[in-house]
Amino acid sequence: MPDTALVRRARKINRVLAETYPEARTELDFDNAFELLVVTVLSAQTTDRRVNAVRPTLFAAYPDAAAMAAADRATVEEILKPTGFFRAKTDAVLKLSQALVERHDGEVPSRLEDLVALPGVGRKTANVVLGNAFGVPGITVDTHFGRLARRFGWTTQTDPVKAEHEVGALFPKKDWTLLSHHLIWHGRRVCHARNPACGACPVARWCPAYGEGPTDPVAAAKLVKTEGRA
Repeated sequence: MPDTALVRRARKINRVLAETYPEARTELDFDNAFELLVVTVLSAQTTDRRVNAVRPTLFAAYPDAAAMAAADRATVEEILKPTGFFRAKTDAVLKLSQALVERHDGEVPSRLEDLVALPGVGRKTANVVLGNAFGVPGITVDTHFGRLARRFGWTTQTDPVKAEHEVGALFPKKDWTLLSHHLIWHGRRVCHARNPACGACPVARWCPAYGEGPTDPVAAAKLVKTEGRA
């Protein structure tokens, strides 16, 4: 069982972040589970903004798994070119769509074990889809989440799955999806990998890593980003 004081501190941090970012959500645009699955796969090694920019064209041409599975590779590559690594990403979304058609009649499954069995889908992507498309609680351990969870002292794990389980033990399951958004938003805007804006951080008083970045409020304020589609 986690330490009671650690649980209390962790939940206090989450409550303050919830108040700080009441609009926190995934920053990838989507209209349904299929779109969310695809854009999450495409978001690897690029920004959400770039994925959101190509999304309308991609799904106007290929609105579902069946259409995407039968897509012309060269056409998809051209659409995805702005996201980088477009050949690998084209291969990924075509194989993913084909697997959805073959195994799930073109529908996105709502169980973790089915999602992670799809080509190119790991636990992080699966939890994004479960939490945001199906309302199934999940913790999304991306680079921001992992960094903040370690800074907050919630885990020492660098392995995403181990970190997911350790952090999950500190919170009610119903809070997991929004917890993920709170940490990711805070990591993109304030608690940067380099030069975290400690002096402008709303949870500084509960953070063991306070002081890793500038503590002067004026200097720290200059580091704060107003939007975080990184």
